[in-house]
Amino acid sequence: MDNWDRNKTILLELLREGENSECADCGASDPDWASYTLGVFICLNCSGIHRNLSGISRVKSIRLDFWDHDLIEKMRKCGNRVAKKHYEANIPPFYYKPRASDCVVLKEQWIRAKYEREEFTDIVTKLQKSVTSGNRVGYLWKRGKHNRNFQKRNFRLLEKEGLILYYAKEDEEPKGVIQVSGLNATFQPEKIGNPNGLQITYLKDGRTRSMFVYHKNGKDIVDWFNAIRAARFRYLKGAFPTTSDAELIPKLTRDYAKEGYMEKTGPTQKEPFKRRWFTLDNQDRKLLYFKEPLDAYAQGEVFIGHSEYGYNVIEGLPPGLKGNKWKLGITIGTPERKFVFTCRDDQDLKEWIVAFKEVIFKPMSPQDYTVEATLRRKQRR
Repeated sequence: MDNWDRNKTILLELLREGENSECADCGASDPDWASYTLGVFICLNCSGIHRNLSGISRVKSIRLDFWDHDLIEKMRKCGNRVAKKHYEANIPPFYYKPRASDCVVLKEQWIRAKYEREEFTDIVTKLQKSVTSGNRVGYLWKRGKHNRNFQKRNFRLLEKEGLILYYAKEDEEPKGVIQVSGLNATFQPEKIGNPNGLQITYLKDGRTRSMFVYHKNGKDIVDWFNAIRAARFRYLKGAFPTTSDAELIPKLTRDYAKEGYMEKTGPTQKEPFKRRWFTLDNQDRKLLYFKEPLDAYAQGEVFIGHSEYGYNVIEGLPPGLKGNKWKLGITIGTPERKFVFTCRDDQDLKEWIVAFKEVIFKPMSPQDYTVEATLRRKQRR
């Protein structure tokens, strides 16, 4: 066996050890790349970000590139576990650690925060400027509710007060006031059409309001996101003092279970099918529908309760009913009525059914019963 094969065998053995079997940065399984300057095993997508770290990180393919003895020893001495112990020593509990499925800006800023700015190490450096609280002031570009243009607006996040304020002009009263208690923030680059696009959703006058913002700088928008999580963390710690951090962290912000177009008919099932944009929120157990993806307000909201209380999902349409352009049907049963939708293709149909079942078979919390009662009262009006 020559040096090439011997070193490759050692490297592949290291790859199977403990935390090395997942990407050090996003957790993707079976990483094919490594940073030999940092001593970490990483996936293909994260390796592309590492290439842009101004010489801090140099990467090689585990299977395709030649590895000499010195580099093998570097990987043996370090590896993902040792590297994380150093670079992730002091991550605030609210700080979001991206997963493989997350958008590029989240992963890029996480990697830069770890290795370039060393924000989470025990060693204090001049570059350490990690978000440590839920207070923040600055500009974001906000999409207008009616004119659809993005305008530069001044935003203020006040952690203690649990508020986000935004202003059209500096010397005027705030144009909007958002309660952190009922807020969600999620990155939506494709939906918004900007790689740094963020959707902020909250309740306003009993209705779900969606605000779409971005910042031209990736670090700034991710800092805003983590500051919102910090403010949410403070609120939840106060509202639920006996709940553990591990239970609170998933409630800080969330991605939606599924989004996309379906066609829907009305309550009598005689109305024509119309295409609408749907958002399924697993945590709040709501299905919201909009005329267009970037509409400020939902046209309607449907509570999705537990199967024990008369909620179900059935593949197919009721007998005698046909869709418009799309023929593949889903029927959602609730105690009060049936909601009928059609999907674009078989893959979309399967994904929606899986997403609905995850909600329907998830146990209901005390808060869920309150939301259900509120929505039922609104629907009776």
